[in-house]
Amino acid sequence: MKKVMGIETSCDETAVAIVTEDKQVLANLVLSQEEHRAFGGVVPEIAARAHLNHIDQLVKEALVKSGLGFKDLDAIAVTAGPGLIGGVLVGVMTAKAISAVHNVPLVAVNHLEGHALTVRLTEDVPFPYLLLLVSGGHCQLLIVEGAGKYQRLGTTLDDAAGEAFDKTAKLLGLGYPGGPAVEKMAKECVDPPRALKNFPLPTPLVGREGCDFSFSGLKTAVKRIVDGLPENIERRDAADICCSFQHSVAKVINDRTEQALKKYLSLCPQQKNPALVVAGGVAANQMLRQGLEELGVKYHIRFVAPPLTLCTDNAAMIAWAGMERLLLGMTDPLDFPVYPRWPLDPDAVAVKKH
Repeated sequence: MKKVMGIETSCDETAVAIVTEDKQVLANLVLSQEEHRAFGGVVPEIAARAHLNHIDQLVKEALVKSGLGFKDLDAIAVTAGPGLIGGVLVGVMTAKAISAVHNVPLVAVNHLEGHALTVRLTEDVPFPYLLLLVSGGHCQLLIVEGAGKYQRLGTTLDDAAGEAFDKTAKLLGLGYPGGPAVEKMAKECVDPPRALKNFPLPTPLVGREGCDFSFSGLKTAVKRIVDGLPENIERRDAADICCSFQHSVAKVINDRTEQALKKYLSLCPQQKNPALVVAGGVAANQMLRQGLEELGVKYHIRFVAPPLTLCTDNAAMIAWAGMERLLLGMTDPLDFPVYPRWPLDPDAVAVKKH
């Protein structure tokens, strides 16, 4: 039974996990850095230093929790990008040191592939499936054909959905991270129809052809509304704005995903068990999940989402992506590079950012 340790340090979570070939999670440790709250966003240098301070201890704790030693590991999987390069380097150098000292094979993992394959750690989902990857820095629709094999159908033309959530939270003084804060405040809205009427927000690209996203205009519209309110925004107004904002994001995501779903079904007629999978931090939002579930029902297609704990950045997803690659014989040399940018589908046509 093969066992893989995963290391994830691409943003502001320092994480180490160990998974087995038969999908047991022996350890899954995540340390969320608190140092960034005062800045309303992640500060790259602070993140890198925090990773450096915590990574060794987390590796030790993961081994203790799993009851394993380095000699019991079949591979070390580590996020090699994309992400904040200082943080990525901390994880990669840790993994390379372990590999060199203990003679354990290395697997360089694309952070996005970690999200893309997470669902196969917890569910029996055969390739190919349609993936909506929606997180702080990414918003994409892809057909997942296998480890290392992706066909991108759509991506964001400007900002990701997670960025829009963070910006909205910051404008309303709700704190960081923005996604959970906005969702929590939106639940305080007692009259959603009133909220949509009082604070109407745009739904960029809805109804247009294609599967691409756009959220910068939505961010700007929220700012315009907030700028027109008193400095001390009433809690009821903040709740209504969050409700309207979530409604707009959900409408955009549902529309774009429906377009991609039609393409997926036409491009993969051989798949007898088609699936729509959502992954990434924003996938934890219950309103967005509900809309996607309804889309699955409409098209008689299975909707699958990882457990909430595996939607946000974690090392179990990196360990599992490493496992999938290891089982295919896809290991990496000790001198592999890191990638600040690393598309899942390198052949996809580059989009011109607005």
